[in-house]
Amino acid sequence: MLPKISFSKLSAPSKGTLVVFADDALNVGPTASAVLSGADGLLTRAAATGGFTGKVNTVLDLIAPAGLELDRLVVVGLGKASAVADLGETDWSVLGGVVMGALGSAEAAEVLFELPSGDVEADLAAAFAMGAKLRAYSFDRYKTKPSDDTPAKTKKLAIGIADPKAAKKAWETADAVSDGTLLARDLVNEPANVLTTLEFASRAEELSKLGVEVEILDEKAMKKLKMNALLGVAQGSEHPPRLVIMRWNGGKKDDQPVAFVGKGVVFDTGGISIKPAGGMEDMKGDMGGAAAVTGLMHALAARKAKANVIGVIGLVENMPDGRAQRPGDIVTAMSGATIEIINTDAEGRLVLADALWYTQDRFKPAFMINLATLTGAIIVALGNQHAGVFSNNDELVGRLAEAGEATDEKVWRLPLSKEYDKLIDTPNADMKNTGGRTAGSITAAQFLQRFVNDVPWVHIDVAGTAMGSPKTEISKGWASGFGVRLLDRLVREHYEK
Repeated sequence: MLPKISFSKLSAPSKGTLVVFADDALNVGPTASAVLSGADGLLTRAAATGGFTGKVNTVLDLIAPAGLELDRLVVVGLGKASAVADLGETDWSVLGGVVMGALGSAEAAEVLFELPSGDVEADLAAAFAMGAKLRAYSFDRYKTKPSDDTPAKTKKLAIGIADPKAAKKAWETADAVSDGTLLARDLVNEPANVLTTLEFASRAEELSKLGVEVEILDEKAMKKLKMNALLGVAQGSEHPPRLVIMRWNGGKKDDQPVAFVGKGVVFDTGGISIKPAGGMEDMKGDMGGAAAVTGLMHALAARKAKANVIGVIGLVENMPDGRAQRPGDIVTAMSGATIEIINTDAEGRLVLADALWYTQDRFKPAFMINLATLTGAIIVALGNQHAGVFSNNDELVGRLAEAGEATDEKVWRLPLSKEYDKLIDTPNADMKNTGGRTAGSITAAQFLQRFVNDVPWVHIDVAGTAMGSPKTEISKGWASGFGVRLLDRLVREHYEK
């Protein structure tokens, strides 16, 4: 259950649960001051008793505060008074998460969205609301009854702000992006017996309600296109492969589209090169790239982005059936290139090879960005704090890095070069699907680069960030929805007209 978020004029409520902000000098905004005037010295005394110093993201929680008719007063720290005005979008998103986490069982709460110095911009209020909504998310649909430690959730969050009309307008965009992020989280969290290839395709098809044109290629259509790299991964599963093409036509008719491609391995056993049993249950999330692309298309359509955008996801399941492909097999990709299968657990790049080639060949995009939970090696290199990126275009990857800083979905560029390319050469075919243990993330990117032609391209390896990433104030579950906010910002800042 997610909170109902609303915006209204600043007022001085006397009842219920109230949230106010204070800096490290315990200064609060003018409306909050009017509320606290009925309890002289309350904040100073309570802060001294509770050790509250106004440090950013800290909370002082007062139940039935003396001298006030409020049921509860929640004071949230903004940090140093000299730096409060510099708090940006990401800071306010985090504060939204902090507030939602602090409210807990409050049925409803009102937030006085103001600085000690006065008004706050509407877009920061929208960022705050997004943080609160993302924090409120939990994946509990398969729990038949709540456990004793399941916290109650706030149902209504009313945000008082000087300009509620502007805040509501900003929230329309932020809410669309938050919904796209939560869709991506839902998809990654779903168990593989529920989210099969066909079910994933069906959920992507629901975007047609938002005006997205959705086309689904079945196995027969992909065989006709000679997508044997993708089909080879799927041939061991009883769940048939699908290629889903999502088109949002929000720009001018003749505007060149931008394209996003996602790896959608709904479950990855490793195939014949089977994975160890320990932790294999996490491989339900090996479609995090496809989930992000689907969530992004939702966000763009819901906020009516003024751009032409293509989303392509390759959906397969990698199973060790008697029909599964074997190490040593050679397949021919849609591009005509031949690939020797060295390890069937290096399957995501095979799916992307055909999906990328198809995308650039059919749509002639201005750029392609693919997302994939591709390699464990990227976690060894970067941990779970950054996604790894590889690119053939400096401007595009630079813009992506800026978007990562703005949304706190950070990326770090790793190299591509002919020297690494040699590691995937083989005497038996045009290339092999793995270059061995060393530079594993890089050789995977080198492999993908062979299927993009000269299109500006970025590969984002989200193995460490889409699932099992560190918990933050706005993401407390296993799936983060990484990539939706990042790529929406990229499109919004640079590719809308």
